[in-house]
Amino acid sequence: MANQKSMVTDLTKGGVFSNLVRLALPFMLSNLLQMLYSMIDMIVVGQYVGSTGLSAVTISSQIIMLMTTIATGFASAGQVLISQQVGSKDSGGIKNTIGTLFSTLLIMAAAMTVVGLALHAPMLRLLQVPQESFSQAADYMLVCSGGIVFTYGYNSISAILRGMGDGKRPLVFIGIASLVNVALDLLFVGPMGLQAAGAAWATIIAQAVSFFISIVYLYREREAFGFDFHPNSFRIHKNILSILLRLGLPAALQHSAISISMLFINGFINVYGLAASAAFGVGRRVEMIPTTLTNSVSMAVSAMVGQNMAAGEVKRSKQTVYYALCVNVSVTLVAFVCFAIWPRGMFSIFTQDESVLGLSGLLMTTILIGMPAFPIMQAFNPFIQGIGNARLSLIIGLMDGVVARIGLCLLFEQVLHMGMFGVLLGYTLATYVTAIPAMVYFLSGIWKKRKLLV
Repeated sequence: MANQKSMVTDLTKGGVFSNLVRLALPFMLSNLLQMLYSMIDMIVVGQYVGSTGLSAVTISSQIIMLMTTIATGFASAGQVLISQQVGSKDSGGIKNTIGTLFSTLLIMAAAMTVVGLALHAPMLRLLQVPQESFSQAADYMLVCSGGIVFTYGYNSISAILRGMGDGKRPLVFIGIASLVNVALDLLFVGPMGLQAAGAAWATIIAQAVSFFISIVYLYREREAFGFDFHPNSFRIHKNILSILLRLGLPAALQHSAISISMLFINGFINVYGLAASAAFGVGRRVEMIPTTLTNSVSMAVSAMVGQNMAAGEVKRSKQTVYYALCVNVSVTLVAFVCFAIWPRGMFSIFTQDESVLGLSGLLMTTILIGMPAFPIMQAFNPFIQGIGNARLSLIIGLMDGVVARIGLCLLFEQVLHMGMFGVLLGYTLATYVTAIPAMVYFLSGIWKKRKLLV
């Protein structure tokens, strides 16, 4: 591991809380920047295009998110495997994992590009996209589908560095993407009048710039990175691929189940009209504020647990989870108070459309109901990922996305006739189905009997 010392951080030594904070802060800043340019997309579209643009971006971006769940799942698998290889000092294994992950995700990105370009219109019709926003949603999907390889590439690089305990370099790369995205958003959607397609072009170009800069940097620092970028090094190793498939497929299915459930929710909401579709999109962006911050702590937990469990440091792994829970509760409490006091004010950042602002109280009420589950979910779920229990993560994801989220929405809207509020209530209560089982599993201690990946 000597030749990797500048990029690999040993999280099995030093104070647990200080390690958590040092690792989580760059992740937090990275995620805040990602959230910022996602929100700026919505703000610029909302101000220049109006509700039709907000609806288009909300729906089509959710489909793109579903198409990137494979990247998210396999990147998470790569992060867990690399973190355990770091803990066991396996430098050769890290190199093989990097090469296998890069090559596998490149093939998958090509397949998703074809799917998005060929099937974008049928998917949008399936979701009952409002007619007023259909053409803009289609344009957004076409652009993002064409550039999905950059999304896959950035996900793989960030996951590898997170597994190594490095949160600073992903922060720099996403910072570059954020600046480019904001500038292009204002240009494409504003003066050039490209509407929702302009926001898509801004996002894809920004991700492409960030990806190419990160590749150039890592190539120049390849000794410290531990990967030489030689064509032979991109060979797919069967033993590594087997582990990535064992971890990545359940993770991808888990993320897919949640994304598919969100598409169903969008479909339910779209029935209530353009204003409801736009308001739901704004509410999702507002909800991202606390979830982005707690998700940053979640990323740090997964990396720290992976390294410490591989090094036999069970006590440090448990301490990591408890410290993460305390941080997440503090962050969520502050956000809860702000949302409760300024619901309409939060929505007015994105739009001045009175039909959308009139729904802000309804959206914010349901968000507040689900917020207590955020800190629990983002402390205990990453522990399950860190120890490599992909099967349990999948079960919890399916319970959340398929059984609870869709089931509760149908119950409240169709059976109890609670209308749009019933859809939103079912959506938010499903968060507890993710959080509580993960907490029970951790507190039970049965995970101590599991074998590690390395």
